[in-house]
Amino acid sequence: MSNLQNDLFLRAALGQTTERPPVWLMRQAGRILPQYRALRANFPDFKAFVKTPEAAAEATIQPVDELGVDAAIIFSDILVVPEAMGLDYEMIEAKGPRFPKVIEQAADVAALDAGAAAATRLDYVYAALRLTKSQLAGRVPLIGFAGAPWTIFAYMVEGGGSKTFSKARRMLYTDPELSHALLQKITDTTIAYLRGQVAAGADLLQIFDSWAGELPPAHYATFAVPYLRQICEAIPEVPKTVFAKGAWFALPELAELPCQVIGLDWNITPQYARQVVGTGKTLQGNFDPCALYAAPAQVRAEVQAMLEAFGPQRHIVNLGHGVYPDTPLDGVRAFVDAVRAYAFES
Repeated sequence: MSNLQNDLFLRAALGQTTERPPVWLMRQAGRILPQYRALRANFPDFKAFVKTPEAAAEATIQPVDELGVDAAIIFSDILVVPEAMGLDYEMIEAKGPRFPKVIEQAADVAALDAGAAAATRLDYVYAALRLTKSQLAGRVPLIGFAGAPWTIFAYMVEGGGSKTFSKARRMLYTDPELSHALLQKITDTTIAYLRGQVAAGADLLQIFDSWAGELPPAHYATFAVPYLRQICEAIPEVPKTVFAKGAWFALPELAELPCQVIGLDWNITPQYARQVVGTGKTLQGNFDPCALYAAPAQVRAEVQAMLEAFGPQRHIVNLGHGVYPDTPLDGVRAFVDAVRAYAFES
């Protein structure tokens, strides 16, 4: 951390004392920024954008320049992992991802590449990380990320987003052995991929379990937590954040993972999270993204209330989910500025 001009984020992640809580936003590089929209216009195909390191680096740094956040997160997508494994996807504008082919049987899983063999196909992400790291020149830490195995599994079996994920969840019941085989291949690939991100300069890794809340507690304990543990144990070199959206029920199990930060959505109170997690981990979140639609004065008041609820130290300020595309920039500025103006009592 000695080469960083602003190391608040990493100090908070590691449980060290900070003058104020650090702040960044999930999906901070995106349509809320006019310069992002201008850059995106050069790439009608989203995947081409992601696979162009120079563009990805520029998008990553834009919110640092524009908003003054305390960390950058590499511009990419969680679905690069199944694509690298051999399951292609399309990104359909205004609709989201779609997989033309899905995983249905053992032969489909057997045909997938995994581990280092698949992760070598993600050189464009490592190149973007190296370029971003160089261009940041130590201004703020750089976050790498990947989707959690269950969330990637859900997309690969379901074929896209879903209100129920009934195909993916059905497989857990009807063929648990095949489910574990697929989850292990995803995990092996994710570990190799995240190791590559660390080698390329990532200072912290975040694991996004976006569809964690779709599972019943017993299934989350069986089909999600063990694979999260494998990932956390495999990469001790940097701190790790686990963000399991909607999995309030799994907070005790998540608290036992060898990660340093637990991400919270807006349905978990800071008091409950701290009671369950204890003082040995940093909490990240959990501002409601919809609060950013309010007038700036109200945003600042809501931020103040959140900060007081979390209390001093071991808190990284963020949203309870990614910032929505039509969020007003004034609301985002008010959010970041309110945190930057806050100071812990000495």
